[in-house]
Amino acid sequence: MKHYANERLAQLARDRGMPDEYVRDLRVVSSVLPFKVNEYVADELIDWSAAPDDPIFRLTFPHRDMLPAPVFDRMAALLDAGAPRAELRAAATAAQLDLNPHPGGQLEANVPTLDGRRLDGLQHKYAETVLVFPSQGQTCHSYCGYCFRWAQFVSQDELRQALRDPADLTGYLAHHPEVTDVLFTGGDPMIMRTEVVRRWVEPLLERTDTARTLRFGTKALSYWPARFTTGPDADDLLRLFEECVARGRHVALMAHFSHPRELETDAVREAIARIRATGAEVRAQAPLVAHVNDDPAAWSRMWQLQVELGVIPYYMFVERDTGASSYFGLPLARALDIYREAVRGVSGLARTARGPVMSAAPGKVMLHGTTEVAGERAFVLSFLQARRPEWVGRPFFAAYDEHAQWYDELKPVSFGTTLPSYAGDQW
Repeated sequence: MKHYANERLAQLARDRGMPDEYVRDLRVVSSVLPFKVNEYVADELIDWSAAPDDPIFRLTFPHRDMLPAPVFDRMAALLDAGAPRAELRAAATAAQLDLNPHPGGQLEANVPTLDGRRLDGLQHKYAETVLVFPSQGQTCHSYCGYCFRWAQFVSQDELRQALRDPADLTGYLAHHPEVTDVLFTGGDPMIMRTEVVRRWVEPLLERTDTARTLRFGTKALSYWPARFTTGPDADDLLRLFEECVARGRHVALMAHFSHPRELETDAVREAIARIRATGAEVRAQAPLVAHVNDDPAAWSRMWQLQVELGVIPYYMFVERDTGASSYFGLPLARALDIYREAVRGVSGLARTARGPVMSAAPGKVMLHGTTEVAGERAFVLSFLQARRPEWVGRPFFAAYDEHAQWYDELKPVSFGTTLPSYAGDQW
């Protein structure tokens, strides 16, 4: 598999007809935020005749507006002046720290401990689910410009989450029988060779009875479907899924499909069919983002294609308040309109997609709609999942704000006091 990053990415853009002005912007933005594209994305998904407005190009290639203007200008001046590498790195590091690299207090509130030791590389936000960041899986086949895990891919070790020893996972689960779901995430766990995936999975099969669902958060179906078809150990991976299912575990690939085009190649359709044949299921989620999928028709088509292929539509997320969110983010009111129009265009089988949903610090907040409360227009929200389980399913209200893009920007209705928040203990 051929990858394009840094100067090779700039050369690819130039070779595919992008002008010099754009190539300069690419170099500036990619000095701060991570970008990587592989040959499948470049050759099969991007319509270069429509670039830079092609949605997959917008998804995977830099744009100058992904950085705040002062940051862009600062980095551009350094690059134009031929600044030393150390000076560029220092400026990029400062810029990255200002882009909220770990939203929602995830390193403060989500990282658990075992015998008094922090388990960096695990997150335990909700009682039933533990997230695992295997150290070998902290990259992806290609990067999404909107990724809220972009801090995993930059050269700052203190921002990375990575667990090196599977024994830390099983040791922690032994003390937490409430955990039913283990979610391997990253990065992308499907970047790992199957023998490495097995080293993480087998201890769960052999030593942990309470973790009944194994989830794999992955963009591989979109960005490298050969992982499940013609790759050197694709058959081994599918056999591992079969083994997990045969031993009574539910296996779910939490696929990230951002645009219907990612579902239209023969390669991805074969990959989905092979995965489903093992007894594993595929669920689909993605954020709603400007320039890529801020179109109800795109979501309706994407959900319909997913149902036809046996994929379960799961979440329409709101772009998180990190990285290039100023470029990709949309007002919540607009997100609600897009969801409503999109879901009206599909049958009930595709309406399993819940949205718009924010993964905020207190929990997963779903925006249901708007209403009038005591003469005041308000958003109606509830928690699908929460740090405090008693919050789940209870509707609450926030003052309507046509500009707000994230939970923290919402205000209580005038007769209320506060919106649910969380500053409690770790697990």
